[in-house]
Amino acid sequence: MKVFHCSNCHHLVFFENTQCVNCGFKLAFVPELADMAAMEPLENGLWRTEARGAERGRFRLCRNYSEENICNWSVADEDPEALCESCRLTEVIPNLTLEGNHEAWFKLEAAKRRLIYSLKQLHCPVESRLQNPERGLAYEFLSDGDADSPILTGHARGVVTVNIAEASDAERERRRVQLGEPYRTLLGHFRHEVGHYYWERLVYDRGILEQFRAVFGDERADYAAALKTHYQQGPPADWAQSFVSAYAASHPWEDWAESWAHYLHMSDMLDTAADCGLSLMPGRRDEPVLQRARSGTEQPFEGLIESWFPLTYLLNNLNRSMGLPDGYPFVLSTPAIAKLRFVHDTIVAAAS
Repeated sequence: MKVFHCSNCHHLVFFENTQCVNCGFKLAFVPELADMAAMEPLENGLWRTEARGAERGRFRLCRNYSEENICNWSVADEDPEALCESCRLTEVIPNLTLEGNHEAWFKLEAAKRRLIYSLKQLHCPVESRLQNPERGLAYEFLSDGDADSPILTGHARGVVTVNIAEASDAERERRRVQLGEPYRTLLGHFRHEVGHYYWERLVYDRGILEQFRAVFGDERADYAAALKTHYQQGPPADWAQSFVSAYAASHPWEDWAESWAHYLHMSDMLDTAADCGLSLMPGRRDEPVLQRARSGTEQPFEGLIESWFPLTYLLNNLNRSMGLPDGYPFVLSTPAIAKLRFVHDTIVAAAS
């Protein structure tokens, strides 16, 4: 993610901020600009900004910003929708009469906004069910108490369901340990599940199934049986030689979704490192060197990987200096890198 600055005083601000701590201006993310903007109030709930490219525009705050304090995005005045591009994707919100659910909703929407920002930066099609009733993307945030059986986080025909228990740090860590996972985050869930959606949009719809199968395997294998085997017997002992994660070994669809999520991890981190001007210039020739981090789908995949390994080396060493687990607990094999390349090439081809 890029580095943001207040459009009024140019002080450093962050993607989740609602106010500049330096000048006090109210902040809102403007999707049309992909930037944070300082907002000045007008009449009738309208706002204006001097941010470059939006000087003559008028905006409203997303209804979830002005009424619920859940969001920090804006909506163009001419847009008939009250919700921003991210919030309007949510069709079912948590039951707000229950304690803790408002906080859970806040965390869920924050993770989704970061996902939507990344998808738009990668030029992936992001359509709501209002725009495309048949193929649009939608979210349902549910708890186990909302149904007769436990809610499973997953995707089905464009609808992503997220169990709001994943918004609890303690519960998510319990599940991570129980499943033996090295990494489990709310943002990771969003990136993984939307990968299933984009498999339909960018692989199946574009007719590149044979190319997909050559890299990931045949997705026509019984999905339910594959998952049952995975949870009963665990992954193959040699899974790390071919997959980005143990779960990726369960079925080609999960292999794609895990690789997709991993590529979004890479894209967002590299974008941040590049915008910060990060470089590594060690005193020894046998240590990782990074002239300057590179990011973006306009870069060849080789350039991204060349930046990626030094970046993860730095990230893990910084975490260990704080007594924390590795921030990047993965080792990428040659076949896993080939799958990430396929994701990259698929995104680039779809955007061209």
